Amino acid sequence: MSNSLLTVGKIVNTHGIRGELKVLLKTDFPDVRFAPNSRLLIVHPESGEQLAVTVQASRPYKQTYIVKFSEFSDINEVEKFKGRDLKVTKAETVELPENEYYFHEIIGCRVISDEGEDLGVIEEILRPGANDVWVAKLPSGKQLLLPVIDDVVLDVNVQDKLIKVHLMEGLL
Repeated sequence: MSNSLLTVGKIVNTHGIRGELKVLLKTDFPDVRFAPNSRLLIVHPESGEQLAVTVQASRPYKQTYIVKFSEFSDINEVEKFKGRDLKVTKAETVELPENEYYFHEIIGCRVISDEGEDLGVIEEILRPGANDVWVAKLPSGKQLLLPVIDDVVLDVNVQDKLIKVHLMEGLL
């Protein structure tokens, strides 16, 4: 069951006394995920215990999101949720425009160069600014930073977990 769920955030703290929660984002679509009336699951990281909740309101706050669920109106009701994950079912996956991908689709993909060289596996995604950077672990153990731009990322096949890239001067 749990593999059909996607993590969209982690509850890191309470916020104020009215039952709001501070959520660390793990989604590219916070405005969709935490829109009013969105259905989410609060999932206990160890037991896997799930609680369905409905977003009443949310807003960006520094590096996090403040989320208020309709079900709770008091800090004492939500205190216990600290450290729990917020998930959605895969059925509620946002349809992405072409050439956009979910983190979970990219991580674990094999990377090959347009010359057929094996460049390892994507293990991390950085979001430094203008474009994302995919971090591949080379067979040598070193890291390869791939800027996600058309000149570098030629083809992404999430079904086969395969990414074809063009190594521009200075990338390796």
